[in-house]
Amino acid sequence: MMRAPFGTLPDGRAVTRAVISGHGLAASVMTLGASLQDLRLAGVAHPLVLGYPQLAPYLDEGRYFGAIVGRYANRIGQARALLDGRQLQLDRNQDGCHILHGGSDGSGTRNWILAEQTEDMVTLADLLPDGHMGFPGTMLVRAIYRILPGPMLSLTILATSDAPTLCNFAQHSYFNLDGRDTVAEHRLSVPARSYLPVDADLIPLGPPAPVRGTALDFRRPVRLGERLAGPAIDHNLCLAPSRHARPRQAAVLQADELRLTLRSTEPGLQVYTANHLGPGAPGLAGRPYGRHAGIALESQLWPDAPNQPGYPSARLEPGRIYHQQTTMRFQ
Repeated sequence: MMRAPFGTLPDGRAVTRAVISGHGLAASVMTLGASLQDLRLAGVAHPLVLGYPQLAPYLDEGRYFGAIVGRYANRIGQARALLDGRQLQLDRNQDGCHILHGGSDGSGTRNWILAEQTEDMVTLADLLPDGHMGFPGTMLVRAIYRILPGPMLSLTILATSDAPTLCNFAQHSYFNLDGRDTVAEHRLSVPARSYLPVDADLIPLGPPAPVRGTALDFRRPVRLGERLAGPAIDHNLCLAPSRHARPRQAAVLQADELRLTLRSTEPGLQVYTANHLGPGAPGLAGRPYGRHAGIALESQLWPDAPNQPGYPSARLEPGRIYHQQTTMRFQ
């Protein structure tokens, strides 16, 4: 069990990094954003996620790398939502129009509390006050990272609120399993028959559409290099409902002989191929990240659900517990 300082925020608050390990897997988690800062597998020379060895890039080009984003992951159009007849005006942190990942002070940019740590488990917590970023209800959220046999990294996200509110969290790591400059040689499969078409601001246009015949059809393994030169991939793929709130397969990502199997309770998976990345600070492997250096597989509810009839509900009632379970198994 190990924890150590990982830099200081501009306002003077300290960021702490905790390292957990077991079964040949080691995960570094920092309090800023409850972020998975590094992930290593025995016998593999390179990290499995994009990240930085220092804090500074996480405040700029590395924003959201590995973070737990919320209280509403992804986007809500026009930063407005109706809840119990009340029109919520949310923070407009995307182009001054929409809310992205819970707003400018969303959970992915906040400095969480390191609440508990053992050799193979770490728990972080944050308290979002009533009215924070425009959302009603004081919300307590906990993120529990645990290493299990497999080896597997398990993430449990729990949240409660003292008033009706909206709740949707996602883990925002960028994966790269072969250590190359891009994920072009990775093969991805996602058992989704439909996706959410979006406008130019990545706000859903309405009901799901079939993936058949589109660049978002990953029902069979696809070499990502075949898709990266086409339209940008940053879409929610619609998964079958989870039975009995148990994780079910959401994606398989493979490069060379290494395979990541992602399972989750969530009905959506945002697939994003890091189109925005450009050379900047050196990453964990000592070189800057460029376009398509990683792929984000964000288990979540669907974006803009409060404004879209028929989408899975993001409503969280007082006395109820939001419970997301996501696992990442490496073979």
